[in-house]
Order: sequence, then structure tokens, then C-alpha cells
Amino acid sequence: MKAQGKTVKDILLNLPEDRLEPFNKLHNVIVINLPKGFEPAISYGGLGYVVPHKLYPAGYHCKPEEPLPFAGIASQKGSINFYHMGIYANPKLLNWFVSEYPKHSKQKLDMGKSCVRFKKLEDIPYKLIGELIKKMSAKEWIEMYEEKFVPKSKKK
Repeated sequence: MKAQGKTVKDILLNLPEDRLEPFNKLHNVIVINLPKGFEPAISYGGLGYVVPHKLYPAGYHCKPEEPLPFAGIASQKGSINFYHMGIYANPKLLNWFVSEYPKHSKQKLDMGKSCVRFKKLEDIPYKLIGELIKKMSAKEWIEMYEEKFVPKSKKK
């Protein structure tokens, strides 16, 4: 489901009625805990939290005109989805998140590689998401991203 809007503010205002409060609360928790260097932005047509080109001019190796993605949220048909590239790239961080999740939510963890799906909107673990967001600096993300994802042919 593509986000409705061309700005972060547009996306936050143009949500289904039942998603408006939890989505905005999730966004606010992320922004409050977002380390220096990351910023909210439109990323791949949705709401993302990125390393902007001014800090990482190379951008995303798959699409250099896009800033380097780090996290994101999306309102999908049956869930609000939270994406975090750090838990995809760092097994230690993933293990921490998986072990902490049951302490913060009654909802069973529904997760893909970097995607956590929240089907019961009243059970989103906002505090846990805030803690996760703080665990990786922009510098650490750039270093991990370059080590694990940038093809050798694109490295300087």
C-alpha cells in the first residue's frame, strides 16, 4: 500500500481513521529517539528515517538518488509495519530485539527480515521501538551498511 502524500506531514495526516493515532504515536516515538544524523523523510514513497545525502552523499547503492534508508513505517492493509535495517544487518541487535519483544507486547512477534508487523494496533510496543531506534548511530549504520551491503565495485 503506497503512502498517501508527498511529504512526511501529508503521510501522517492521510491515514485511515483507525490508524491515525497509533501511526502518529509510533512516528513520534521514533523521532524522539532517533540518533543525530538520521532524519524523517520520504523514502521509496513511504515514511522513512534515513541518512540524508548531506551526511552520506553516495545514497542507497541500489538507487543512489535515494538517501540511505535505516528505518520506516507503513500502513498496510492488515497491519502497521515497522522496518529497521539494523535488525536485518546485525544478528546481535536482532537477538536483543527478539528476546525483549515478549516483555513489551502480548502480541506474538510477526516478523520478516527487517519488518515487524503490528496487527493489533493497541499492542504496539512503543517503548521497545524507542529503545531499538537509539541502539545504532548514523555512523555505525553507515559502517555496517558499507561492510555488508555495498558491492565491492561501488566502494571507493
